[in-house]
Amino acid sequence: MARWVKEGLYNIEPVRVADIPSRQRPREQFERMGAESVPEDVLIALILRSGVQGMNVVDLARGLIQQYGTLTELARASVEDLSRMRGMGKVKAQVLKAALELAKRLSEESAPTRNTIRTPGDAAGVLRERVRTREEESFWVLLLDCKNRLIKPPVEVTRGLLNASLVHPREVFKEAIRCASAAVVLAHNHPSGDPNPSAEDIHITKQLVEAGRIVDIHVLDHVVLGRQNNAGDSDFFSFREAGIVEFRSKD
Repeated sequence: MARWVKEGLYNIEPVRVADIPSRQRPREQFERMGAESVPEDVLIALILRSGVQGMNVVDLARGLIQQYGTLTELARASVEDLSRMRGMGKVKAQVLKAALELAKRLSEESAPTRNTIRTPGDAAGVLRERVRTREEESFWVLLLDCKNRLIKPPVEVTRGLLNASLVHPREVFKEAIRCASAAVVLAHNHPSGDPNPSAEDIHITKQLVEAGRIVDIHVLDHVVLGRQNNAGDSDFFSFREAGIVEFRSKD
């Protein structure tokens, strides 16, 4: 029979990992099923390694999943936010944050740097993982050669609330000129998840398209990345597709 504890009449003593049936323990599940098949809470439990008094590591991992809902939202959380959760603390928060950051970098590293960018979807695909967990806006430039291939990984120009003073043509085109780019695609993210452009986004785009004409570098598009919603709407917005800004053709 479970023992009552002081905190409340009907509270029962927390279950330790050692008391969980062996087949349900994180390490045993991992060994039996393999990394690709175990649920997310098991993987998180293995990263955290141990719980705290009153909460085993499995319950701690499940609590994190319940709190944040998805791994993307969990990766967005800061070390400070994570460490404030019951059972975490700064060390566990740092370990988890490090593991999630490695996963993000692995995804970026595995993406080929010579992608051909022919559609707004191609541009969004290159940047999607880079901006997925960003909590602030960041502005990027994709540098393309004459065959629309990426010359190098996307260049981050600025980070923070975007306005015309921050996204200056000099900074946007500096690397494009140095790399002798034939064309560029502009991109930035909306942390709110809604990719629809603001009036400032439209103003910045028109300014940069005109600057591209002056330095003879084709601005092919400006793509705004958000997040896909439950209605299945696209997670990005293309200025070229929308027709609200006149872009030069590379032809």
